Amino acid sequence: MTYHVEIPESVARSLRLPAAEIEPRLRTELAGALYAQGILPFGKASELAGTSSFAFAEVVSQRNIARHYGDDDLAQDLDYARGQ
Repeated sequence: MTYHVEIPESVARSLRLPAAEIEPRLRTELAGALYAQGILPFGKASELAGTSSFAFAEVVSQRNIARHYGDDDLAQDLDYARGQ
């Protein structure tokens, strides 16, 4: 299932961004906000932002968003490190 969010034209025109930057910036802003609130896990937030996990980690760091790192995240990292 895919969702589409409509941004009113008056709002889009009010954004102080070049047209090419609007969609990626809004995706990053939404991903950061949902991650910060604990609504979206890190990997899915980076996917929503359309960036690598490293690039999204930089966004999180720049915005002083606390990293949510639980047992499931550790297990995934350990599996990855073991090549599983």
